[in-house]
Formats: sequence, C-alpha cells, structure tokens
Amino acid sequence: MIRVLIVDDSALVRKLLTEILGEAPGIEVVGTAQDPFVAREKIKELNPDVLTLDVEMPRMDGLTFLRNLMRLRPMPVVMVSSLTERGAEVTLHALELGAVDFVRKPDRDLLNSLGEYADELVDKIRVAASVKVRPWPTAPPSTASLSLDAVVPQRSIQSFRTTDRVLAIGASTGGTEAIKEVLTRLPPDTPGVVIAQHIPPGFSAAFAERMNRQTGLVVKEAADGDRVLPGHAYIAPGDYHLLLARDGARYVCRLTQAEHVNRHRPSVDVLFRSVAKAAGTNACAAILTGMGADGAQGLKELRDLGVHTIAQNEATSVVWGMPGEAVKRGGADEVLPLSEIAAALLKGLSGKGNAREKPTNRGS
Repeated sequence: MIRVLIVDDSALVRKLLTEILGEAPGIEVVGTAQDPFVAREKIKELNPDVLTLDVEMPRMDGLTFLRNLMRLRPMPVVMVSSLTERGAEVTLHALELGAVDFVRKPDRDLLNSLGEYADELVDKIRVAASVKVRPWPTAPPSTASLSLDAVVPQRSIQSFRTTDRVLAIGASTGGTEAIKEVLTRLPPDTPGVVIAQHIPPGFSAAFAERMNRQTGLVVKEAADGDRVLPGHAYIAPGDYHLLLARDGARYVCRLTQAEHVNRHRPSVDVLFRSVAKAAGTNACAAILTGMGADGAQGLKELRDLGVHTIAQNEATSVVWGMPGEAVKRGGADEVLPLSEIAAALLKGLSGKGNAREKPTNRGS
C-alpha cells in the first residue's frame, strides 16, 4: 500500500485529491496538511511514502519546504502546480531540487476539471513511490492514441551522409534535470539538438527559457519552420509533436497536433522516426529517464539504420522505463551514466562510437 500525505492550502484541493487517490487500488491517503508546518509534524507522525505538495502556500512557500525536506528527510514528492507562468517556473525549480514529477492544477472550474487529471495523478504517485530519491538534484491524462505509423509513416529510408549533423534526445519523468545535465556538457559549437520531453502546455516555454539561461547553448521552444542551427537546441512545445524535416539542404523543425502516440504529445517515437527519415546516419540519439516505453521503438529504428544510439543507465535514471525498454528491444549501442552521455553523443556523430556486437553498459 502506498501511503500518501497531501499538502495544499486549499481545502477543496485537499478534498478532491483525497477522493481521487482514495479510490485508486493500492493507494491510501494517510493525512492532509494545509501548510508546511503542519506537514512537517504529520511526516514525523505518519511516515508517508509519497508527498503531494502545492507550489505556493502561506507561512512557507513550497520550494523552501521542499529544499528543507530533501536535506533533512528525503522522500518522493509530486508537485501540484498552477498553469501560470510563475507556477511553471517554480515547478521546474522544484524538479531541480529533487521533486520526482508534477501534475497541473486547473486554474478555473477546479471542482469539475481536477477529476480529469485522476489517471495522471495516480500514475505519477505510483511511479514516485518506486523511485529511490537521489542526493543529486537531480503524462498527460489517459487518451485515445494512434500508432506511431499513423503519425509518421515508416518507409524505405535512403541513408546518406552530409556535413550537417543533428542530435536527438527524448525523455520523460526526471527528464528536465537529465536534459539539463546533457546540455550543460555540450560545447557551444555542438550540432543542432532536437528534444522531445513529455511536458504539458505552459511548461515547455518556461523549461526552454530555463535551459537557455543555464547552458552554453541557445535553447528555445521549437516553432514550426525553425531552422536547426549549430549551437542551438529546440524543445518540443507541450501538446505538439516535434519532427525533424529537410527543407532543401537545411534541417527544420515541424510541429503537428496529430494524435497522441504512446499516450503522449510530444512523443519521443515521433521525433526519433522523423530524425531517421530526415537525417539518417547524420544523427546521433539518446533516450533518457522516463516511465513507459515511448521512444524505445524509434531508438531501435535509428540503430537499425546505422545511427549511433545511447540509453541512460538504470543507476542514474529516476525511472528506467523508457531507456530500459529501449535496451530490452536492442535499440541501444551504449548504456551509460548520465554524466557520460553528452560526450558519447558527440563521439557517436564522429563515427567513433559504434560497437555493434552488444551494447556497452557502464554503471554510475
């Protein structure tokens, strides 16, 4: 049984979250708290497995409480965040401090709309309970979903090599911090980077702005038609698939709101297949931490084409779902700690990284 403590200053939110989680098999809400001071005492008394934490609360803000919690009593935390610009920025900071994931709090019609997030909330609580909280700071609701083939049809791909190169990265749970770790280790003259991170609308722009401030690359939320330039990274907007395409001799970003793939939009599989079609062996790809299997098929297709592929290893992943599935399907040339992935991507582009007998698997 997963024991959950709900921390939120809104009595209505506490009531709704309690009802949603109380109906989920294997989950028990052991208590609620209206502010961090009450939460601190209830954590000592109730010893919960997972905490849900509001971003903005009276008496002590959620970030200060989270920072103290991770220092004194580390435990899995799922943030409950507003859709405001400030809410997005604070939530990303919370992930940086060690929160496992977040769910969006509707900004209006709370009573009727929060229930729409029940599946997402329950899924993320279950994942959080399985996570071993690490000392380093470090899905959208269930929906009808089409197959990858319906969004990006697979067809015979002409492999060619040009002087242009591109890096592709996919991630989900724990991915915002994992992506930052990779981008901060890439030099300013790195070939263009295209990124699919499972993230909702309203948060992807804030995430891109945060990466732009914290890394040596120019990072932006991708716009349709953006030219993919060296030294730049392009993050898929929430609720849009990001595809790599060719426009003459150039790579460009294409956005589409075609149906969800693997329950996700953006989907890592969609990005990876588009990279295979547009760039072929001029690419190198990595799949990072995340729950589920999105990206595993796409990484395997890239590897089958001759592209050098990398999966984050289990020891450094918050959740070894997506990379683990990619490894299981034979989609990874290398299985590496997060700290080694940036260098491996650049080496893979140079053609020095391929070793096809079996994947290299190094620990943390």
